[in-house]
Amino acid sequence: MLVNRKQAAALGVRLRRQRRKVVFTNGVFDILHRGHVTYLAKAKTFGDVLIVGLNSDRSVRRLKGPGRPLQKQDDRAAILSALQAVDYVVVFGEETPGKLIREIEPDVLVKGADYKISEIVGARFVKSIGGSVRRVRLTPGRSSSELLKKLG
Repeated sequence: MLVNRKQAAALGVRLRRQRRKVVFTNGVFDILHRGHVTYLAKAKTFGDVLIVGLNSDRSVRRLKGPGRPLQKQDDRAAILSALQAVDYVVVFGEETPGKLIREIEPDVLVKGADYKISEIVGARFVKSIGGSVRRVRLTPGRSSSELLKKLG
């Protein structure tokens, strides 16, 4: 389900009161592929509710260049929301999800194993509030960059 930032922050509060473990991850998710689906399913196993922060179209252009995203944020959000593992999707406009992570205060922050914990935006904050940071091994041979090369 797509929620706005205010709703996402309120969800974090409500779910913690219910003693449900909130998991957060983020990304562009422009060309959804098997690696993404596997990653999100694994992220969900770390808690009760998975909230996915989705880069807005404007932030994707700043990060990846003028040709991206290939799909508009509403389409990317709808696709993510349809996945069984994903409970909520919230769009953010900054280049990093740092502010959004502080608003939601997740119990578990998840990123791909291609990141060192010291490189994960929000890791220090999540640990400071008693949460944990988990890294998920990526599916070999499955990436948006590889798919774009094949199309190009």
